[in-house]
Amino acid sequence: MKRYVFLWIPMIFIAIINGSARDLWYVSYLGEQSAHQLSTLTLIFLFGLYFYFVFKKYPISSKTMSYKIGITWMLLTLSFEFGFGYYRGLTLTDILADYNILNGRVWVLIPICLLVAPRLYYAWLNKN
Repeated sequence: MKRYVFLWIPMIFIAIINGSARDLWYVSYLGEQSAHQLSTLTLIFLFGLYFYFVFKKYPISSKTMSYKIGITWMLLTLSFEFGFGYYRGLTLTDILADYNILNGRVWVLIPICLLVAPRLYYAWLNKN
């Protein structure tokens, strides 16, 4: 399990690059809301590519392990997200605003993706 905790760390850099691309390139063309939505989808795509290579190189040993990885990655991500938000001076309300799907904020898809992706990849790569 320790290996998968370390394999979570590159996801921080993938997310930073994705967010930088949004802020530097297309937010001025799309507007903040649409850029947020697009960057959420591109991050899910980039994570999907990363997961494919990770799980091919380091196969998940069992269905139970896939659940443990998903829960761990989701909790690490939420801890990072909220901790970094507080560090930047954001309030809990500010941070939670990106998770409000009723206002078009779809960031909640990221922790959901991290939760379910290991199980989906386990099923796909093991055909069960």
